[in-house]
Amino acid sequence: MKRLVIGLFLMSLGQFSAQELYMPRNIKKAYQNGTRDISGAPGKNYWQNKGIYNVEVKVDANTKIVSGKETIVYSNNSPNDLHSLAIRFVNNLHKPQAPRSGFVSKDFLSSGLHIKSFIVNGEKYNINSDDWGTVESVKLNNALKAKTKAEVKIEWEYPLSVQSGREGQIDPETFYVAYSFPRISVYDDYNGWDMLPHSDRQEFYNDFNDYNFAITAPKNFVVWATGDFLNPDAVLQSEYLKRYRASLRSDKVIHVANEDEMKSGKVTKQNKWNVWKFKATHITDFCFALSNHYVWDAASVQLKTKRASVQAGYKAGAKDFEHYVDWMRYNLDWFSKNWPGVEYPYPVMTAIQGYADMEYPMMINDTSIPDDFQDARLTADHEIAHTYFPFYMGINETRYAFMDEGWATTLEYLIGIDENGEAKAKEFYRNFRVKRWINDPSAEQDQPVISMSTQVSGAGYGNNSYVKSSLSYLALKDYLGDNLFKKALHHYMDNWNGKHPVPWDYFYSMNTGSGKDLSWFWNNWFYTNYYIDLKVTGANQQNDLLTVNIDNVGGFAIPFDTVLTYEDGAEEKLHFSPSIWEKDQKQAVLTVPIKKKVKSVKLDGGLFMDYTPEDNLKTL
Repeated sequence: MKRLVIGLFLMSLGQFSAQELYMPRNIKKAYQNGTRDISGAPGKNYWQNKGIYNVEVKVDANTKIVSGKETIVYSNNSPNDLHSLAIRFVNNLHKPQAPRSGFVSKDFLSSGLHIKSFIVNGEKYNINSDDWGTVESVKLNNALKAKTKAEVKIEWEYPLSVQSGREGQIDPETFYVAYSFPRISVYDDYNGWDMLPHSDRQEFYNDFNDYNFAITAPKNFVVWATGDFLNPDAVLQSEYLKRYRASLRSDKVIHVANEDEMKSGKVTKQNKWNVWKFKATHITDFCFALSNHYVWDAASVQLKTKRASVQAGYKAGAKDFEHYVDWMRYNLDWFSKNWPGVEYPYPVMTAIQGYADMEYPMMINDTSIPDDFQDARLTADHEIAHTYFPFYMGINETRYAFMDEGWATTLEYLIGIDENGEAKAKEFYRNFRVKRWINDPSAEQDQPVISMSTQVSGAGYGNNSYVKSSLSYLALKDYLGDNLFKKALHHYMDNWNGKHPVPWDYFYSMNTGSGKDLSWFWNNWFYTNYYIDLKVTGANQQNDLLTVNIDNVGGFAIPFDTVLTYEDGAEEKLHFSPSIWEKDQKQAVLTVPIKKKVKSVKLDGGLFMDYTPEDNLKTL
């Protein structure tokens, strides 16, 4: 039974007023320069640089060498002359001397990138890449002037690592080829060149570029990739071309090729090498995978404005991957219509069975979990949710991982309610996301979420990136209500789709989109060492009025239910949103009209698990 709560009184030691949000000096300067605006929108002077990449890349299945050449037309849209180019090659993480966040095996190590040729505007540079890390600065002989372009040509090669993580050899004849080409690092309005090395913990930050890829693969190897598949008729034999094209119109799964067909030489054109061509525009990265024995399933899903292709490549017998195309059709449609409620923006989504549980534009690389379909499906949900954060929104994951991982965790939970029921979704979220954080009182568990992701590690990184940030989004959803929360979220996404938001752009966009000054909420959830711990300090019934005193020991502004148990055994549940903490984040008094004798009062935070649940119960 629901009851209208007539009275709600907030005790306060002093009137709480909105606080100015702390902003680092470099971010503050961006706002002063007009590249960002306190309305949350890009400022009148906002800019971002861009590259147009034409890449020819070859994968040798025998030597495991990836070689290529590329031409980059790079636009310096900034107001500054650039005296260097920062070149990023993430796969140098495999070099023995590279700094890493954790232990790796010998099979992870490789010799890394070898630059064979480096030319800028027709001028050849003498480059020795032996000592390069994951990002390196190349001094230009002639500055790249503001508002001008440069043509950069690079030839390179590198070996695929034996041990596959986010990329590498999945097996001796299946390769996930990601971060495979030297790229120009981001030059932005708040840090200049992004020179942060990749450590294998924090993820990525790239410009929105255009990519044309010609991928040379051996005979009998099928290639799956980011973007539009431009030449299926040039690389597929007629029967498999027919099946592939049928999948682009089909709601039902089409087995484009099974394992036996892949191994038989029937699928691809029987040239020694086939060139597979793909194109993707205004996207932050490009990757591809290839195999000569993976099963190839495909279908498509009708969205509001287009039909999107959904594909899966996997080892025969992987029971969970046999369902992947259906699962992905469902979640592309669900994410488009529900949360975030923005149409899936790309033409294709492909899942490859690998090891990483990792997202890439239009592709995911997932571990098989054949004995737990709920976990397997939520893994796919989580990685595909990253479509919106960080790809639709150009998040700087390296510095602010909570801006994408927290959202993917939230979207994974919300679609999980629909897929598995609310009880199972909550159980999974609590056990997998919240429990380890809330039950461990050590200091690294409670670093402020706003902390740069490169400055936290271990549990601190995971808590901030996935757990506390996700809880903050769910708390805000409860505070604003679904309709206003979605309105504000869409305002933020409309502001920063295809651009590079920082946390303050999110804060200010949500303020503007909701029509509320949420400074108190941002300070509470993002700038403190708070955790979740409520305590009932008193409960008293006077005739038909119940008074409950609550201390917010942990500090976070969370929603919670108050469960009233009456002497006749009946129960009543009353919900309180985070608004209860808006004026005083430490104490609150609930005044609830009642008609029966209350036996006990219990606070239940649900997903917002309490550090000391034993003091959440008070018997009258």
